[in-house]
Amino acid sequence: MTTVTDARAKTLETEAEALERKQQLVEAILGLAEQQHKVLNLYDREELTLKEIGAVLEVSESRVCQIHSAALEKLRKAVQATD
Repeated sequence: MTTVTDARAKTLETEAEALERKQQLVEAILGLAEQQHKVLNLYDREELTLKEIGAVLEVSESRVCQIHSAALEKLRKAVQATD
């Protein structure tokens, strides 16, 4: 019986950690600069290429790449900070 209880407690703990990480990621996304948020949305949800995003935002493809990389780095740091 103890093994089942321990396993259930471990599962609940893992689920709680996942929920906390998800919440921190949501907060990090909401904390992104507007342009970073737009780039991630266009890239991940709308599945536009960097070149297409550049045309939408009227910036170069290279600049879109920089914005995208900076946004991902901020999100990565936010998630790593929880570990």
